[in-house]
Amino acid sequence: MVALREKWNELIPGSAALADDLIARYVGRTRRAYRDQYLDTVLTALDSLLQLSTDPTSVRLAAWFHRAAHEHGATPAEDAEASARLAEQLLPEYGVDPVRVAEVARLVRLTGDLATPPPDSYAPPRRDANGDVLLDAVNATLATAPARYTAHTSEVRRDAGDRRVAAEHRYNEVRALLDGHLYRTQLARQRMGTAARANLENELAGLDTELPAPWRGWQQAALTATATFGAIGTVVVAIAAAGASWRVPPDEAETGWPPIALAVLAFVSAPVLFRTARSGSQRSRLIAGAVVAVAVTCLLVAWAQLPVTNPAVGVGQRVPLLISALLLYLVAGGAALSGSLLRTRHARYTPARNLGQQLAWLAVPGVIALTLLLIVQPVARNYVLSSNERVESVRRTSGPAPRSTANGQVVWVNRALSGAGAEEAVATKYGIAIPRQAGTVEMLDAETGELRWRYSRSDSDEKPDIIATGDGAYVLAEFADVGYLLLDADTGKRKAAWPGRTRDHTIQQADPLLTGEHVSRGSDKLHGTDPDGRDRWTFEPGRCTDIGAVATRSTVIAFLGHSCGTDPDEMVGLDLESGKELWRKPSDDMYRRPVVVGDTVVVAEPGGDSDVPAALLALDPRTGDTRWRWPVPRNWACRTLMNAAGNLVVVVDCPGPATQENRKTVVTAIDATTGKTAWQTTAPVNPRTRVAVTTDARVVSLTRGQQGCRLNTITKSGHRVSPLPPGISCSRDIKALGDLLLTSGNGTVIALR
Repeated sequence: MVALREKWNELIPGSAALADDLIARYVGRTRRAYRDQYLDTVLTALDSLLQLSTDPTSVRLAAWFHRAAHEHGATPAEDAEASARLAEQLLPEYGVDPVRVAEVARLVRLTGDLATPPPDSYAPPRRDANGDVLLDAVNATLATAPARYTAHTSEVRRDAGDRRVAAEHRYNEVRALLDGHLYRTQLARQRMGTAARANLENELAGLDTELPAPWRGWQQAALTATATFGAIGTVVVAIAAAGASWRVPPDEAETGWPPIALAVLAFVSAPVLFRTARSGSQRSRLIAGAVVAVAVTCLLVAWAQLPVTNPAVGVGQRVPLLISALLLYLVAGGAALSGSLLRTRHARYTPARNLGQQLAWLAVPGVIALTLLLIVQPVARNYVLSSNERVESVRRTSGPAPRSTANGQVVWVNRALSGAGAEEAVATKYGIAIPRQAGTVEMLDAETGELRWRYSRSDSDEKPDIIATGDGAYVLAEFADVGYLLLDADTGKRKAAWPGRTRDHTIQQADPLLTGEHVSRGSDKLHGTDPDGRDRWTFEPGRCTDIGAVATRSTVIAFLGHSCGTDPDEMVGLDLESGKELWRKPSDDMYRRPVVVGDTVVVAEPGGDSDVPAALLALDPRTGDTRWRWPVPRNWACRTLMNAAGNLVVVVDCPGPATQENRKTVVTAIDATTGKTAWQTTAPVNPRTRVAVTTDARVVSLTRGQQGCRLNTITKSGHRVSPLPPGISCSRDIKALGDLLLTSGNGTVIALR
């Protein structure tokens, strides 16, 4: 007190009582912080800076008054306001000029905010010498000896009340001070800056260990969220498993209670695991361990009960779903156990919530949902696909397909195909693919008819629909309840399974591959699809629009029929690779039966309600322009058929009338480049007989004669009839694969010479 009294040094004549009053306020018994040592530090620092001020007396008075009024838990701004009012009340009693009183009060109020400008913007528009000196003196406490600085900050935080709130507030204050200039005057920076910054950095390090960082506790939150949402995910997957079968075909004795029981158990476990992961008690660890044990036991039991697959029995969807549900339950229990152990080891304070914990609670359910959609579902589907398929390979190289001369003789007979016929066969690079009952696709050597490989599925007992794509390198097979599977035409191995969203797509064209998607109210979509089922592009023309499409090697022509309003039908040209629209043109009516011949698309111009078109049009796919128009003779009366044969368009019809007595068929070959008739032949063949066209423009059909089945061949040179050997069914269609002709027998496929 004596030292402080000496520092007053008759600052105001006859003011000894005022000095004693102020000192008494700083050393009062009720005051916990900002005591006499604090005031002594400020006054000592002020002595070395006072020469920078313009009104030293006012600055010294402000230093004495700036914490004279102090209440427990008050903020610096509240103390500064109360102290300024105290100065305005006491100083006039000692004859201090009102101007000086006002200056002292102003300076005292400045001490309510000790923040300083950041280093990159220290350029105040107006200098306040008195204020700068006073604030630098007040901040001199930051540069005291480390022990004294620690004692001062402890007193301030203890005086603030709630320790946690005070620590958080002080943490923000220290960060703000370190981010800016600690002192306003250059002299103070030189003398006290280094020591003050060292003290603040040490204090910040201590506060960081005492207070939780913004991300502290995210591990605990993530484990708790994983335990909770893992159990909820188990409920969802278990319910999905309850609706599926354990084996295919389903066993009548199969019960559905195991997945339901698991769903109930997981539902009850969710809140229990939530509390377990947040507790470090031994009981919590025992509960989490019990959940882990139950999950592991159920996994072992499920694994032991897996169905044994064979050609007649396959694995159902319930198997991978139930195993996935049990794995999720195991993860939930493991997360709860890990969270409990983490809670036990880390005794330091973990806040109820912060940014890291909030993000963990938001991220974990998203990760689990994405895991179910992007990992569990595809893995389950791939498991079922792999478990239920078998490939039998003979390892025989494929020979070239012979050319049928249509002389009525047989090249080879394959008798292994029960329930299959030639009309369903497709040609590939490596042979002839034929579907059969019980979910089987067989590949025959085109030269000998012998089996090259057989692909079969246990989970499908219906005949698949097949096409050849990828320039004959693949067989795309659509299996009932499975979807589209892409098979290697050489080995029979599955190369891809089309995504689930494409299961209802229809094949618009096999090669290049186009698929269609029927949407409600006729708003169809067209997709450019890769062999593996992934869409390169999607064309959506709008509502109430039907789409038909064909493609050349580079261009797609889509025929749009608008069923709503009065909009005319349209043709749209699209790039095959990107789906980019190249051109769009209106058309009077929807063209029918498009055929691709080289780089030309030939369509039938409608002729009213008749199946006979008015003309055939050749369209340029890059522009939509008409290259040529071939008028259809008016006397033609049957359904006009068009087929591509090399660079020719082969047209089959009948020269009227369309009656049962009419026994004539007219075949016309049109040059696709010029639109001129290459040749035309009329033959005494029933026009209602189904025909096949070879690539060398031969039109063949089967008819029943008195001596058995006969082969009709119509070519440029005329009509020829060849008797066929017994065993060939005339009631089934003949198939032309290139220049090879296939017919069907009783459980056989027959290649004709």
